[in-house]
Amino acid sequence: MERKYFIDNLRWMAILLLFPFHASQIWSGGEYSGFYVWSHTSTALYLFSTAVYPWYMTLLFVIAGISCKYSLQIRTNRQFIVERIKKLLVPFLFGLLVFVPVMTYIAEVFFNGYTGTYLQQYGLFFTKETDLTGYHGGFTPAHLWFLLYLFVVSVTAILIVLLQKKFLPGFKVGNLPYFYIVFLFAPEWMCQYILNIGGKSLGQFLILFLFGYYILSEESILKKLQRYRFVSLVLFIISGSLYTYLYCLENIRNILMDGLYIFYGWMGIITLIGIGRSKLNFHSRLSDYLTRASFPVYIIHMPILVAAGFFVLRLPIGVAGQISLIVLISFAATFILYEFIKRIPVLRFFLGIVKQ
Repeated sequence: MERKYFIDNLRWMAILLLFPFHASQIWSGGEYSGFYVWSHTSTALYLFSTAVYPWYMTLLFVIAGISCKYSLQIRTNRQFIVERIKKLLVPFLFGLLVFVPVMTYIAEVFFNGYTGTYLQQYGLFFTKETDLTGYHGGFTPAHLWFLLYLFVVSVTAILIVLLQKKFLPGFKVGNLPYFYIVFLFAPEWMCQYILNIGGKSLGQFLILFLFGYYILSEESILKKLQRYRFVSLVLFIISGSLYTYLYCLENIRNILMDGLYIFYGWMGIITLIGIGRSKLNFHSRLSDYLTRASFPVYIIHMPILVAAGFFVLRLPIGVAGQISLIVLISFAATFILYEFIKRIPVLRFFLGIVKQ
């Protein structure tokens, strides 16, 4: 089976986008609702983060579903689950104990003027009453929610696939018309309300994973998304502009906005996959390196970025200078730390890094 490199490239590109996205959170929303450190609301950065959020994480769940389909062609179910434990569950638990408390400590100092030691706050991380954001210094899975959700979704999807193969062995989606592919946002919309915890829905991410596994992994569907990529792009831009305007500038929140949010996110997914298949189906030493580094970079980038924000916000260099410096520092420091970690076997194991 020929490897579809555009899937790998879309994954690491989405991961790298997290640097400017998470940095922009420092100027988005409001105090205690934006990030672990916060300055003020910048309209431009609020618009940017709002425009990115609906599709960049959902894309990763669809890509995970596509990759699962290809992975199970050369792995047993047991091998796949063991691999998910090593790559997702172990790093989640390690990051929860090692990386996340750093961020909540900084938030406690920044917002509440905390003067105790880090070890004292480490105890508070597990005992203090929390709203799960971590912005008050209490417990939170932080950005590692993605690893936990992806693990739960992957294992659940495997059980669904096993049941499908037993009771519907001939099941196949077939070559759906483009309009039907666009309309898949509707069941995703309905699933958004299932097990929705803090705005992150297991139901939504599970159906996106299954869409990737059963539908977007099919070559006939991928060809269709490539063929109609410019139609998708137009719908993506129109829906995204409307959603971002209504959400940020008109402050509208209702069930129809939920539908627009899902539609915009879904159009982003199929647009990027269609364009990716056309333009990103390549590999190089750099892309191979970033493919291997993507998950560890995801895990370790956030505490570095939060720490950078804590200190850079004190510099009188304006918002543009501050966010540029935060992104630059966190990007460089993250990859330096990754290069250090991948050379130590025990740390490599805890971060799910495959030996290179």
